[in-house]
Amino acid sequence: MASNQPLVSGSATPKTQTSNVDRPKKRRVRRVRSAPLAHFAPTDANGDDDALLRSESIFGRFNPTLKKVALSLTVIVYMGLGTICFYTIRNQIKGKKTNAILDALYFCVVTMTTVGYGDLGPNSNLEKLLACAFVFKGMALIGLILAKAADYLVEKQEKLLFRALHMYKKDGEIEVLKEVEHNRVKYKFYTTSILLVVFVVTGTFFLYKVEKLDLVDTFYCVCSTITTLGYGDISFSSKGGRVFAVFWTLTGTICVAKFFLYVAEVNTENRQRALVKWVLSRRTTSLDLEAADLDNDGVVGAAEFVLFKLKEMGKICQQDISVIMEEFEELDLDQSGTLTVSDIALAQSVETRSS
Repeated sequence: MASNQPLVSGSATPKTQTSNVDRPKKRRVRRVRSAPLAHFAPTDANGDDDALLRSESIFGRFNPTLKKVALSLTVIVYMGLGTICFYTIRNQIKGKKTNAILDALYFCVVTMTTVGYGDLGPNSNLEKLLACAFVFKGMALIGLILAKAADYLVEKQEKLLFRALHMYKKDGEIEVLKEVEHNRVKYKFYTTSILLVVFVVTGTFFLYKVEKLDLVDTFYCVCSTITTLGYGDISFSSKGGRVFAVFWTLTGTICVAKFFLYVAEVNTENRQRALVKWVLSRRTTSLDLEAADLDNDGVVGAAEFVLFKLKEMGKICQQDISVIMEEFEELDLDQSGTLTVSDIALAQSVETRSS
C-alpha cells in the first residue's frame, strides 16, 4: 500500500524499500492523498471528538453568514456614531450645507473614503481632531470590512459571468466550479471591470441629470471621486446628490481599489503560470536528479521528483518541506519511516499524557 512509501524516505530501512518495489505502481500512485476526504470522520470510540468534528462542521457552515451580519452591523454602527458626532458639532463645520443630518452623514463618507472634496470642512480644533481620528478608523474599516463585502459581491457574480461567456456550452455545475476556481483571479478582474464601468456610467449620468453639469465635468468629478483625488472644485451640492454620494462614493472607491488589486494579481498569476510552463517543458538533467535526491541514496522516487518540481515552480520552499518533515518525525515514533493508524493513535496518547 502507499502508506508504506514515505514522502521522503531518508529514514526507511532497505527492507521496506525493497518490498515497495514489488508493489503495483498504479495502486501506489492512486492511493496517494494530499489531505483527508471532506466527508471522512474517524470512527473513534471517543464520542467527544466525533461530536467536536460535527460541531465544527456545523459552525463552519453558518459562520460565513454570521460574519456578514457582524460586518454589516459594524459599518452601520460606525457610520451612525460618526453621523451623530458630526451632527452634534454641525455648527463648527464650514461649507455649503443642505440638511444637517444628511450633511453629517455625507461628511462621514467623504472623510472615511479620503475623498475630501473640501465643500464641507472642519472649522474648529475639536472638529479637526475628530476628523483626524475618524479618517484613520474609517480607512481601517474600509480595508478590513467593506473590502470583504466587495469580495462577496464579486464572487457572487463570478458564476453568472462564466455562464454569460459560455452560454452556448452545456456545462454542469461541477464544470462551472472547476473553471471558476482555475481562473478565479481572471474572472474577479473581469467582474470588477464590469462593476467599475457600471459605477462610472451611473455616476456620470446622475451628475449630468441631477447636478446639471456638462459631460466633461461629470466624468471629471466621477474620476476624481472614485480615485479619492477629490479636488473640490466640483462636488455633490444638492440634497439628492449627497444622498446618492453616500452610497455611490463608498462602493465606487472600493471597486477601484479592488480593480487595481486584481490587475496586479492577474499579472502575478500570468508570471507564475509562465514559470510553471517553463519548468514542465524543459528537459531534466543529471544535475536536476542530483538536486532532487533528498535522501542521497542515488535514486529519485516519485515523491522526491514531485517535490523538486514544486520547488522549481515556487509553490513550496525547502523551509516548508523541513517543517512538514519535523511533523512527520514527531508522528513517526517507531522511526520506521512510515505512518500508520497505530502511529497516529500512539502519538495522540503520548500528547494526552504529556498535557
